[in-house]
Order: sequence, then C-alpha cells, then structure tokens
Amino acid sequence: MIRILIAEHLPLVRRGLLATLGAEPDMRVVAEAGHADEVVRAALDADPDVAVVDLDLPGRPASALLAEHAPRCGVLLLSAAPNPAQVREALAGRTLGFMSLCVRPEHLTEGVRQVAAGHRAIEAELAVAALECATNPLTRRELDVLRIAAGGARSTEIADELFLSVGTVRNHLSRIMCKTGARNRLDAVRIASDCGWL
Repeated sequence: MIRILIAEHLPLVRRGLLATLGAEPDMRVVAEAGHADEVVRAALDADPDVAVVDLDLPGRPASALLAEHAPRCGVLLLSAAPNPAQVREALAGRTLGFMSLCVRPEHLTEGVRQVAAGHRAIEAELAVAALECATNPLTRRELDVLRIAAGGARSTEIADELFLSVGTVRNHLSRIMCKTGARNRLDAVRIASDCGWL
C-alpha cells in the first residue's frame, strides 16, 4: 500500500486529489496539509511514502522541507502553470516527480507509483520543454532591458530607466533576439517568460 500525503492549499483541488488517489486499490491518503508549515508535521506523524505537493503551497518550499526532515518521502510536485525553469530547478534538487494540474488522473496515479518506487515521474510535455529550454543565455543587463521591454516600453524609455544610450539599448535588444532566436522583442519576451528567465 502506497501511503500518500497531499499538500494543496485549495480545498476543492485537495478534495479532488484525495478522491482520485484514494480510489486506487494500492494507495491510501494518510495525511493532508494546506500550508507548508503543516507539511513536515504531517509527514513525521503519518510517515507517507509519497507527498503530492502543490508548487504554489503558501510558506517555505515544501519540497525542500520534506527533503530535510522526511528524506524517505518521495515528492511529486504539481503546478497550475509550470515552466521549464521550475521543472529543471525541482529536478536538480531531490524532487522525483513534476506534473501539471491539468494532467490526466491515470497519469497522476502512475506518477505516484513511480515516485513510490524511487523513480522519476515527469509529465512528458514538461520534460521535453525543460530539455528544449536551454540554460539562460542572457546577461544580467540584457535581462534588465527585456524586463522593461516586456512592459511595452520603447527603446528611449528603456534607455532613460537604465541610464543607457538608445544605441546601447538597441544593441542589447539585437543580442537578446539573436540569443533567443526571437523574431522581435515581443517574441523574445515570450520565449524568456516561457523558459522562466524573466
């Protein structure tokens, strides 16, 4: 029997996870938490095999708390709006699983089984996106320029805000588009946002 801790701050979503996972013959939900501060206590009291944790759970990062205080418990993170940078960061730590809240119930239950067995369980589309989205190639200054451009600022406004010449801003924007493979600055903002660089 796989013992599960559900850590989700939205009661309706938590109940849906409870119903989905609790209906499986080889799974039993042994604890619930709605805040990161409750996760460690619940894990220590219930000794779960797997914690299904909302990435946006209020408080300190629950996956890090579990790795420190309940290292035997595998973690499967769920996110409503995952981006490749979040996936890479989670998997660089001790998190074994990462899935979107839009995942089909049967994929979630299979993911829980994989994590319980000590294997990785990453939703295929997220894994591909994380692999395709390379390490951030932009410099700190290029990111500053792109952040301001993301708000719709013109080159002159960016130059004024960063105390640069308009020519320097245009050079930064040109390098940003080259590095990201973007067609224009809006496309560069989209690419950088999707990759979690902004």
